[in-house]
Amino acid sequence: MGKEVFKRTKPHVNVGTIGHVDHGKTTLTSVITHVLAKQGL
Repeated sequence: MGKEVFKRTKPHVNVGTIGHVDHGKTTLTSVITHVLAKQGL
């Protein structure tokens, strides 16, 4: 069995967030993900 080749159609980006507890890191990441998903990115 041959391995299937995965073609990337979107750029691969790693994003890191640093901040104090309860300062909105998860909220910010969630909003960014939601906006990019709506745009089809």
